Amino acid sequence: MTPKHFYDWQTDGGTDDIMRIIDCLERKDISWCAIGGIAVNHWAQEPMVTQDVDIVVVTESLEKVTKLLEEEGFKSERFDWSINFKGKSKVSIQISTEDFYKEFPSRSVPADVHGILMRVASLEDTLKGKIEAWKDPTRKQSKKIKDLGDIARLVESHPQLWNLLTSDLKNQIQKPEQ
Repeated sequence: MTPKHFYDWQTDGGTDDIMRIIDCLERKDISWCAIGGIAVNHWAQEPMVTQDVDIVVVTESLEKVTKLLEEEGFKSERFDWSINFKGKSKVSIQISTEDFYKEFPSRSVPADVHGILMRVASLEDTLKGKIEAWKDPTRKQSKKIKDLGDIARLVESHPQLWNLLTSDLKNQIQKPEQ
């Protein structure tokens, strides 16, 4: 079973929804990248299936992207921190509207995640994004625990990231062997 087939099996056809979104963004030459768990899956040694696909687009393209995806058949729902889209699968696509992420697309890299070609946040930006999510006091405990696990996965795969961790995180994550 290929990584793409496995992801499809886990998300009830999520590959198609993700590829449709990527196609829309690329066709219109919109600067974007995946963040969150999808980006972690690119950088960590052991990928994990996630049904949430978090992306960020350049701020000035946000309304254009929303219109494009709605025309493509995605249903949208707006929140203070994101615009969420639902296609035909179990995948939930969340476009972050937080200023913290606005520069990430300019430093993104091409990647193959679950057999899907896309752009992901740089290694350092991926870590910064996970730390920002982990620090959020309003975040549910289950999400914070997943964020901590994602941070640990990144540091285990890239020991040089240890130096970018706060003392709080260094107290919770084992220092990787160099």
